[in-house]
Amino acid sequence: MEGVRRERGAAALPMLALIGVVVVLAALVVDAGYYLAARAQASTAADAAALAAAPLTFAPFGSTGSPREEAARYASANGAELVTCDCRTDRTWATRRVTVVVERPVDLLLLGDRTVQAKGSAEFTPVDLGGG
Repeated sequence: MEGVRRERGAAALPMLALIGVVVVLAALVVDAGYYLAARAQASTAADAAALAAAPLTFAPFGSTGSPREEAARYASANGAELVTCDCRTDRTWATRRVTVVVERPVDLLLLGDRTVQAKGSAEFTPVDLGGG
């Protein structure tokens, strides 16, 4: 009976270590989910910003705002911030491509505050406005 009493509690330390590992792994899984969700939201914001800016690159389109302003507005409406916008205004009827980069903050449990970036692009062909 004496040997049993001495070993009492011997499993407590390995059990605590196992619980610690499980908690860390669970936090990593939650962080991965937060990161992937933020990445998807940033991608949506980038696509929306590019699509909104593309028609405004055609100078005769009649808009009062700039393509960059419109891209920033749509990025913001989707929870992101516009970082870059390759969206020059052009008076020609040539097809043009708008490319934007946005970033979105994400708060991770283990790594703290991070920023996720996403790139979006859209093509606009002014000739298609004629409905031809």
